[in-house]
Amino acid sequence: MSQDSQHGKWTVSSSDDDDEALPSSGTTTIKPVSNLSSSQSSLNAQLEAVPAILEVKPEPATIPASSLLIGSEARQSAAMNQLNPVKFETNPSLVGKRKKEVSDGSGWALSDSDNDDDGGANGKSLSNLPKGVPPSPKAKKMKVEKDRPPSPHGRVYYIDEPEDFFETSIPCLNDTYRFYLNKVTGLDKNNNSGALHIRDVLSPLFGTLKESVQFNYCFDIAWMVKQYPSEFRDRPVLIVHGDKREAKARLVQQAQPFPHVRFCQAKLDIAFGTHHTKMMLLWYEEGFRVIILTSNLIRADWYQKTQGMWMSPLFPRLPEGSSATAGESPTFFKRDLLKYLVSYRAPELEEWIQRIKEHDLSETRVYLVGSTPGRYTGSDMEHWGHLRLRKLLYDHTDPVPNEERWPVIGQFSSIGSMGLDKTKWLAGEFQRTMTTLGKSSLRSDPPLHLVYPSVEDVRTSLEGYPAGGSLPYSIQTAQKQLWLHSYFHHWKANSTGRSHAMPHIKTYMRASPDFTQLAWFLVTSANLSKAAWGALEKNNTQVMVRSYELGVLFIPSAFNMKTFPVHKNPFPVSSSSSGFLVPFDLPPTSYSPKDQPWIWNIPYNQAPDRHGNIWVPS
Repeated sequence: MSQDSQHGKWTVSSSDDDDEALPSSGTTTIKPVSNLSSSQSSLNAQLEAVPAILEVKPEPATIPASSLLIGSEARQSAAMNQLNPVKFETNPSLVGKRKKEVSDGSGWALSDSDNDDDGGANGKSLSNLPKGVPPSPKAKKMKVEKDRPPSPHGRVYYIDEPEDFFETSIPCLNDTYRFYLNKVTGLDKNNNSGALHIRDVLSPLFGTLKESVQFNYCFDIAWMVKQYPSEFRDRPVLIVHGDKREAKARLVQQAQPFPHVRFCQAKLDIAFGTHHTKMMLLWYEEGFRVIILTSNLIRADWYQKTQGMWMSPLFPRLPEGSSATAGESPTFFKRDLLKYLVSYRAPELEEWIQRIKEHDLSETRVYLVGSTPGRYTGSDMEHWGHLRLRKLLYDHTDPVPNEERWPVIGQFSSIGSMGLDKTKWLAGEFQRTMTTLGKSSLRSDPPLHLVYPSVEDVRTSLEGYPAGGSLPYSIQTAQKQLWLHSYFHHWKANSTGRSHAMPHIKTYMRASPDFTQLAWFLVTSANLSKAAWGALEKNNTQVMVRSYELGVLFIPSAFNMKTFPVHKNPFPVSSSSSGFLVPFDLPPTSYSPKDQPWIWNIPYNQAPDRHGNIWVPS
């Protein structure tokens, strides 16, 4: 059935909650959703009709043919909205019309009002722009050079970075936890003090690079190569990816100008799985380093989004003749990293497995939490996904008094199918994992706060509506799980200055009732989905995981602490602070009755974003 809402007109899919069933593409005759609870019905009642009716962009059934665009269809839609924006109009009949493209060969698509100096949309004043948002900093004039191709990542792709955006010396870093946020352009300088850009990570100040491996989901090879210092730019790089067929061919084509770039294709044997892990292995003349992060290797992920990373210490080489177990950490990080790499069954990684064996990783104080595709039984069930996290929390945390009042917080940038009600997965096996604290027999039912940006969060963000291209929650999934939306909380990050830098970071944690302490903290590539975390099968005797994911778990006992104190003012960073940097504000702020979660493939045409544009899925 068709429904009119404040998001435009959209269609309810008939596909069930089975992850293996692809949503129908362009289906027009479908079954209504029935048996909604009163809370679900009230949520539907909040959706108000709008005069402009635009069709929902169906979820992709095949990979788009365009070789210019990189990433998911949601990201491609964001790139199209940036490259060819639709300005906010008071006449709703105009909102679906794309503006004319410039025909001078520059590759930029400009709206009719782009040459106006007043910043308005066709004569509209700035009063139409979102309130409470700092004015956009005046960007330098774009240098559209003849040798630059059309930008696959939007209109700001070639805007020069601020001169002080890159460090010329090692920034002040907190070495207690080694957890850092990415720099964000447009913030107060203090809020980038102690944050890192990819060029900082690859800087010769951290080591003399010999070779590297880049594990990731989305790549822009030319951009990635330019992030390496000039003296390291021809050093061998191995790309570990999950692309197949046409996408793989496009990726390989990207690398043709770079003979030092090689590829390793991750095996994805279970349908709808992805290679979502984001990790760098950096081999230096001085040793070896591991970076586990949340950013794709594309420009758009490193400038105006909230991202995070864990950077290992510099691991020295072990003496010749060391035993096979030498260089292990108290958290068994070396063993678990090797196990993760072996799971790829890839000859290209063998030399890296051997290199890691030859280094001393004993300083590591975090636990590795990974997912690899497969169906696991017996003790293997505890090696991957949320059951791996459950095992670590069971073995290495301790019960706390009144633990039923210690909320679980999950924060993510994408959402999979959770099932027809909360018991199907979220409040069942996943909540049991997240509420595990030591060997307590108490099965507590604490509050669960899920942090995911609302439409208003996206609209008022630094990027405006195109930020939603990295938040690919689809209407086809959302309409099947309206019950989930009662858990949602805003992305609000005043403490880190990142309220308007939409999150691509993923974090999970257990907080004290007053939100001043953490029982544990996880930063990971894993979004809120069964594909990422795994789902139990066969009467709980088997777990099935679809995707590759990787994160690190911080547990207080590994740092000789009872709990982690939450750092209330994390910027500028102090090298000796014991406070833990949480990327967003605690306690989280609940959605109001009028708030809706961002859904990427429906239009938003009732109010402009900070750039004066609306959102029309392409």
